[in-house]
Amino acid sequence: MSDNATAARRSAIYLLDQILGEGRLLPECLAAGALDRLGPEDRARAQRLTLETLRGLERADRLLDNHLNRTPDLTVHNALRLGAVELCHGEAAHGVVNSMVEIVGRSRKHGRLKGLVNAVLRKVAAEGPEAWPRMRVPRLPDWLRDPLIMAWGAEAVAGMERAHFAGAPLDISLKPGTQGPGDALPTGSMRVRDAGQVSTLPGFDAGDWWVQDAAAAVPVQILAPKEGEAVLDLCAAPGGKTLQLAAAGAEVTALDISEARLERVRENLARTGLTATIIAGDALEHQGQYDAILLDAPCSATGTIRRHADLPFAKDGSEFGGLIELQAHMLAHAWTLLKPGGRLVYCTCSLLPDEGEVQIEEALAQYPDMRIDRDALNVPGVDAGWITVEGGLRLRPDYWADLGGMDGFYVACLNKTP
Repeated sequence: MSDNATAARRSAIYLLDQILGEGRLLPECLAAGALDRLGPEDRARAQRLTLETLRGLERADRLLDNHLNRTPDLTVHNALRLGAVELCHGEAAHGVVNSMVEIVGRSRKHGRLKGLVNAVLRKVAAEGPEAWPRMRVPRLPDWLRDPLIMAWGAEAVAGMERAHFAGAPLDISLKPGTQGPGDALPTGSMRVRDAGQVSTLPGFDAGDWWVQDAAAAVPVQILAPKEGEAVLDLCAAPGGKTLQLAAAGAEVTALDISEARLERVRENLARTGLTATIIAGDALEHQGQYDAILLDAPCSATGTIRRHADLPFAKDGSEFGGLIELQAHMLAHAWTLLKPGGRLVYCTCSLLPDEGEVQIEEALAQYPDMRIDRDALNVPGVDAGWITVEGGLRLRPDYWADLGGMDGFYVACLNKTP
């Protein structure tokens, strides 16, 4: 049994405790140093195990319930869940079971339960791999599933859940004139399957590309920045759209409220050899006049569950009202920063119409100098069936099912009449 494998599993159990017990998002845990003691490979393994367990949590619990008289303490339960998922994904039973027994056995609080862990996981090892593929695709929690069914219908939501369960391959955006690994997608992004360590892929050190889901790259394609234009990227971090704008030759101002998150933008600009003016500040207080604005507004991030499987478990929807109000305020202020004749792309990585379609419907009714530009949506790879009634673009995880899906996004291009 590998000590490194056990260390990664122990860290994954800790992350599951934080997400399922404390309602913390995975990025929060990582920023707080949850995996700092691990080497790069073990950090990646711990994150992968955490996300795989969350994706398969419903199935794991159904298997475990057959062998548990009562639900154990959360940490022990998460050790069993992680073990069940690994076993059903084909990991050797000897290594998984012994590792989980060691982890639980070393705990002062839970050591007496190592016999339970051993017995239950050996039963799962015997029956789980055969039962696993016959079980239903794990469903979203009701707080999110119900409003999505109201918006898109049960069949569409079932397709989204299949995409979430499958996870997300690695998508990258290329600098003009460069090449990168993977297969070309209809919108021009490249998709890399089984990517492994990102920094070891060809072209990374040379700055030829950056990581960005294909759906997240579409808003800048719709904005269509021109060389020399003054473009404001509001809520810019982690910076994929900033890099797109800069690569097009625009004079980019990238603003975000988080100085820590902007550090990643600076790192990627330096690696790719691109330039932008970086400002840490509040989007509602920023002043200036711009030819074009990209507003990637703070949102529920419900469109990113393919890669952020922690989100449905760490949230409960209680913050939606505040986010929707903030989006409306940000759009109103951004409109004052746009020159007459300019264009603003509003987007959110949300599956909820209240954060997309409804926001734009209300804005169009409120601002007499605002016009929606349907023609701007005519970019490569965009299906005409994705265009919404009010003239925006709706992207969903169940689209491109045969290619591996995409993140959920809403995008609208708004022109300011002179």
